Amino acid sequence: MTTTTALPTDRNVLLSRLAEPVRYDLAVVGGGATGLGVALDAALRGLKVVLLESHDFAKGTSSRATKLVHGGVRYLAQGNVGLVREALRERMHILKSAPHLAQPLPFVMPAYQWWETPFYGAGLKVYDALAGRAGLGATRLLGPRQAMRRLPGAAPRGLKGGVQYWDGQFDDARLALALARTAAAHGALVLNYCAVIGLRHEGGKVVGLTVRDAESGREWVIEAACVVNATGVWVDTLRQQDASACGQPVSALVAPSQGVHVVVDQDFSPGDHALLVPSTDDGRVLFAVPWLGKLILGTTDTPRQDVVREPQPFEQELDFILREAARYLRRAPTRADVRSQWVGLRPLVKPQASADGATKAISREHTVIVAPSGLVTVTGGKWTTYRAMAEDVLRQCTQAGLLPARASCSTAGMALVGAPSAGGEVASLTEPPGLHLYGSEADQLMQLPGSERWLTQGVNEAMVRFAVRYEYARNVEDVLARRSRLLFLDAAAAARAAPAVAAVVQQETGRDAGLAAFEALARQYAGGAAPAA
Repeated sequence: MTTTTALPTDRNVLLSRLAEPVRYDLAVVGGGATGLGVALDAALRGLKVVLLESHDFAKGTSSRATKLVHGGVRYLAQGNVGLVREALRERMHILKSAPHLAQPLPFVMPAYQWWETPFYGAGLKVYDALAGRAGLGATRLLGPRQAMRRLPGAAPRGLKGGVQYWDGQFDDARLALALARTAAAHGALVLNYCAVIGLRHEGGKVVGLTVRDAESGREWVIEAACVVNATGVWVDTLRQQDASACGQPVSALVAPSQGVHVVVDQDFSPGDHALLVPSTDDGRVLFAVPWLGKLILGTTDTPRQDVVREPQPFEQELDFILREAARYLRRAPTRADVRSQWVGLRPLVKPQASADGATKAISREHTVIVAPSGLVTVTGGKWTTYRAMAEDVLRQCTQAGLLPARASCSTAGMALVGAPSAGGEVASLTEPPGLHLYGSEADQLMQLPGSERWLTQGVNEAMVRFAVRYEYARNVEDVLARRSRLLFLDAAAAARAAPAVAAVVQQETGRDAGLAAFEALARQYAGGAAPAA
């Protein structure tokens, strides 16, 4: 395995850089997949970039995906061929750029009606054709025995066969972190827990930001030629601030929708194939996806009016997922089997009209708006197409005269931090536990103190130290929710490990590690009382 030297993330050094009198070419607000993608693309073009995130990187939607890098089979069924082709191309780039975090994954659609195998098989062969050279494997029509061998946990009664096809899987939060660290390695100043508390205007134009460090309360004024609002479901907050300052009211851009995921032990569907039901009784898609030793069941699509940081699943959503899973699995999961449950808020874009023609979108999946003040807002989209979205944002920034024309986008397939060099090996997915997620940095990690002291399955003391020193972690939640994914896999196990993790975090940072807050959060993920819709 090739060893790389990780870039330190000492917070005092980062804040000292933020205090320097620098006029940035680009300031990005929001540290999810979209904002991080924009920051990385801009840094590679030689622009002076700062990215500010009010909480942790990928704290919101970008850590709560179904963990799939996919073209979108359901979009193909809707006839959106352009979107599917784009997503399949972007799928290839992600798999190439971070092979330690993203891998091909075989899926099986079980067929319980005679017509389903030929019908879905034909559609998935079109999916293969759209992927072209970016395909991961050929679609195969399966008989009942073949389907059962691949899905031994599927309900056998009435099974007529199935269809096997290929897509991708990834660790969403760690890929977001890899984007942040790669942008930093190319000169961008990237900061979490540093909130933008106001926009600065001169002559009706955005010229910078006022920011506040969440830990010390210190504030700074940042000057920037271009400001990109990439705050996901929260974009309308910054848009309203901008509109109020300029006296130009705007309508809401985002209609939030929540997707719920439930995690159970993988023995409900053992093996390395995911299960996909393309249309449940109410027309939704059901996934049963193996991930890091557990099984993810989901998802839902429920409108919400509020945009809270830690949304909870509604009782009806949990009932729906477990009820539908019981129809397709040999053994029906119950509430008692749930190891973790979590919710992601999707920033669905409302139709917009623009008098000056400044609104554009390359697909129905994301929208870019350049306000009269010059504030650039991007929202919508999906994880798989983050790179294409970033390229579109910078293209429109340049066209609007907010950024100088520089070298073209060079992020396609580029190696992210941790990716092994060509021909390099990645640690086994299981031995030592979780080490493969560090890719080429695994050797450096294992040299830190505590590499032999395992605090819980998949997390040793050295990993916690590495998270603080090189991965921007500031508290227990950062470590157990997004550097390790234990909170998303088994909330009770995460709660048990939290005191030991907190002791190491506090030793590294010299400040309170947020243990009490994390324990409360873990109770929610473990299945605390869910509200009614």
